[in-house]
Amino acid sequence: MAETPYFPRYIIFAAALISGVLLALAVHMLGARDGLDLGGLWRSDTREFMPAGAAVAWWLIATVAFVGGYFTASLMQSAVSGQIPQRMRQLLIAIGVLVLAGAGQTVAAPSPIPTISGVLAGLAALGLGAAMAFCGAHFALSQA
Repeated sequence: MAETPYFPRYIIFAAALISGVLLALAVHMLGARDGLDLGGLWRSDTREFMPAGAAVAWWLIATVAFVGGYFTASLMQSAVSGQIPQRMRQLLIAIGVLVLAGAGQTVAAPSPIPTISGVLAGLAALGLGAAMAFCGAHFALSQA
């Protein structure tokens, strides 16, 4: 009987990190357009302790990155053995392209937040996305 092929763990981790970070950055860019930006954490002109939009953005980015890393790792683990139907693969590719295209369209517009705050928020979203995508991938691979 033939042995089941598999992806090495570092390839699965790398793909999960990349997809989780891309999804986190896409959600950060789409959320900043709607007023949910992490830049509210560094503003000194608000009287609130922490703006609610910044807290919602923080949790939304973390959740999307974790789920993206988890599903990418679990899908890559089952894809090599041919357990994913062709239609499901096409649907996942279409959803990914639409999310990234929406983020690209958002980036092309002028930014509503100041430059330094935007850079700090982007770096925070990048770091948060990478950490949560790694946690999601680790959780998915430890269950297998």
